[in-house]
Amino acid sequence: MNTKKLLTVAALLAVLALSAERSLFAQQPATPSNAVYKTAPAAERPYAIEYYYKAKWGHADEFLALFKKNHLPLLLKEVELGRLLSVTATTPRYHTTEDGRWDFRVTIVFKNAAAANDDFDEASLARQLYPDQEVYKREEQRRFEILEAHWDLPIKAYDLKVR
Repeated sequence: MNTKKLLTVAALLAVLALSAERSLFAQQPATPSNAVYKTAPAAERPYAIEYYYKAKWGHADEFLALFKKNHLPLLLKEVELGRLLSVTATTPRYHTTEDGRWDFRVTIVFKNAAAANDDFDEASLARQLYPDQEVYKREEQRRFEILEAHWDLPIKAYDLKVR
């Protein structure tokens, strides 16, 4: 390849890399980082926690089905009540090492830190949404039986934009 073609290819690759980098940093993080978040007093700022779930091999689908059936409706009701701002979920596209593996991550953005740490009566809400408490409790027990690990990670937004 001659020098001119090599320089053209190098320049094209540099433009593509810069474009990809700008696109990456322009994406919105999972936690709120809008102007309201940045300007609100600390006690009123949204508070996000990521909940990680690692199911026993072969049980991830069962875990997700039980989560969607029994726990997600409770979380969505809390969004409706204003205690939570959002509930999102992700799964890894590929795999990692076994010690770092997780199957399902739920990010919950609470109205504020106080809401994340209050004594909210989720059991009362569950009794309202699930009149057959025996079935509900049995399925929730099963959901946790098939987990190998579960951990919670409070997170905060970090603005990467250059000022």
